[in-house]
Amino acid sequence: MSVPTAQDAPASKSKYVALIGMLLAVAMTFIDQTVIAVASPDIQQDLGLSRDAGLWVVNGYLLALAAGFAFGGRLADVLGHKRTVLAGIIGFAVTSALCGAAPSGSAAEAWIVTFRVLQGFSGALMIPAALAIVVSSFRVSERGKALAIFFGVSGGLTSIGPFAGGYLVEWTWRSIFWINVPVAILAIIVTLKAGIEDRPVRQRIDFRGAVIIAAGMALSVLGLQQATTWGWTDVRTIGCIAAGTLLLVVFALVELRTAVPLIRVRIFADRAFVIDNAVLFLSMVAFIPVFFFASVYAQLSLGDNASQAGLYLLTFFAGFAPAAQVGGRMLDSGGAKKPVLLGCAIGAVGFALWARAVPDLHFGGHWYWILMSGAGIGLLLGPVSTDATNRAIGASYGEVTGITQTVRNYGSSLGLAVLGTLLTSVFTSRLTDSFVGLGQSREAARDGAEKVASLGGGSGSSALDSVPAPFRDQVLKAIQLDFAYATRAVLIGMAVALVLAFLAGLAHPGTRVVDPAEDAPVEPAPAPAAS
Repeated sequence: MSVPTAQDAPASKSKYVALIGMLLAVAMTFIDQTVIAVASPDIQQDLGLSRDAGLWVVNGYLLALAAGFAFGGRLADVLGHKRTVLAGIIGFAVTSALCGAAPSGSAAEAWIVTFRVLQGFSGALMIPAALAIVVSSFRVSERGKALAIFFGVSGGLTSIGPFAGGYLVEWTWRSIFWINVPVAILAIIVTLKAGIEDRPVRQRIDFRGAVIIAAGMALSVLGLQQATTWGWTDVRTIGCIAAGTLLLVVFALVELRTAVPLIRVRIFADRAFVIDNAVLFLSMVAFIPVFFFASVYAQLSLGDNASQAGLYLLTFFAGFAPAAQVGGRMLDSGGAKKPVLLGCAIGAVGFALWARAVPDLHFGGHWYWILMSGAGIGLLLGPVSTDATNRAIGASYGEVTGITQTVRNYGSSLGLAVLGTLLTSVFTSRLTDSFVGLGQSREAARDGAEKVASLGGGSGSSALDSVPAPFRDQVLKAIQLDFAYATRAVLIGMAVALVLAFLAGLAHPGTRVVDPAEDAPVEPAPAPAAS
């Protein structure tokens, strides 16, 4: 098995400066994945957006990310990793500023959704190139530690998103986009200082493959995103998912027959690479969605404000960050299998115990399970991503990181869709029973529960606007408790996803990838000539 080495890719004069530069670059994208959950209600209200347009402020960004990763990874190899990451940073900063400058009135919907999509596409160019630079800057034996730092910090930024967003929104929701501009300027300065050498490859880009996979990912993710709105049995949901899946199959067949493909599908002939991506996919069903669902639980069930909800999520990061460093060192010393299995097991138990505790409506009773859940994800995320990169057969760094990032986004999109449907279903069912218990007819109770659920996790006060004053306390308590039970179902689903990841990880060969160039025996120095 051939292993990509640092000699095959762009080199950096200072690997840690390059690492810092890439962390600054991706910081914007990771924060944006979760900060929008806090700001979305304010954006929708201030700009007068419809509920569907409000959803597309979130979904458009994630959709463009998922659709663009494969193309972004390949483009980084052809044009050069540094050029591509700089283009992505600039694009992300410009579109962020334009999102923050969205006008009120009739043009608001088209404006902000369009620039959120372009912001997501810029991120899809940037992230594979940034990861490729980090990977190529470190030897195989150091990558576990380097990517543990990368994923540890980026995971922390994901959890900080709602916390930071809570404070920024108190000023103006526009600031969550404007803050990206100075971060982007700093990222550009550090990237240029790192002395990263571009080594573009003179090859044609498979635009046909790029269009097919982008359409396949876009349609399938669109179907998943809209399933909670359209319904899983709606012809539009089924049609999008089926058409997207079919296009992805067509893409694989076309790439096998393409001389210079967008993705070398034969990479998947390596069993460990397939298992790494399966574990990554399943773990992402829990990782990104947990920030959305836990943030809403903290605000709706615990009565926290946006800033306090961010602190709730920081507990997850407090477990994630140190565990990520441990996982990286375990990878470097003994391979990926042990930290992956250990992380899946700890995470599954943590999410299950967290699920059991959430109906207590008391943070003090379950913070340690949140910590445990974060530690499980932290242990496995860096090792499984790094091992997949190290095991790629004859593939370039940009190409492989494009694959792993596509898998990550597809997993998180599936998690948000399936678990979001589960949350709405359980919440509506329990709240209907609660309203019946308060004296409403079954039909009126069902209508009221669906109206509350349709707010998409809005504040308890907004859910009570049409409720007569004497009943508000009772209704509020019902909403808080029933949403907690719905959150419990979601956390159980996350635990199940990690159990499946554990079962997939058992099939991993467990061997440690070694770069032959690093392990080549050192020739002894010639003995001095006799005088």
